[in-house]
Amino acid sequence: MEKLINDFSFGLFFWQALILVILIILLVKFAWKPIMTAITEREAGIADALAAAEAARKEMQNLQADNQRILQEARAERDAMIKDAREIKEKMIADAKHEAEAQGEKMIEQAKATIESEKNAAMAELKTQVSGLSLQIAEKILKNQLSDTTAQTELVERMLEDAKLS
Repeated sequence: MEKLINDFSFGLFFWQALILVILIILLVKFAWKPIMTAITEREAGIADALAAAEAARKEMQNLQADNQRILQEARAERDAMIKDAREIKEKMIADAKHEAEAQGEKMIEQAKATIESEKNAAMAELKTQVSGLSLQIAEKILKNQLSDTTAQTELVERMLEDAKLS
């Protein structure tokens, strides 16, 4: 430790400090702006991706709400059909009990089949819309990432060529 203190050279210290200051000035002048530009572009890409994901989430919530509304309407329609079937059944019991039971069962089965087909159609439409939105989101995210990666690759290649020339 004493040897280091005794061997201290003010001239060497001065030149090292000067070289450090020049290096910092060069880095600020030539490297700071491209780095900050790349960081800003990346932040914008991430913000866009987050906004798209939030929009997709809201759209999915809206689709789920519509699905619930459709299911409730289908249940109400089913209940109304079942109620109608029961009223018809009670009226027909007075005329012919066996014929009324067969007719009521037939109407209930038709109501169930109608409800099931409407439910399946609604689910298929919902799946189609969700898959379309998912594909659009994935396409936008991939475009953003690929353009950023290309720009970053080109920057690295240019910096390597500059370093080889120097």
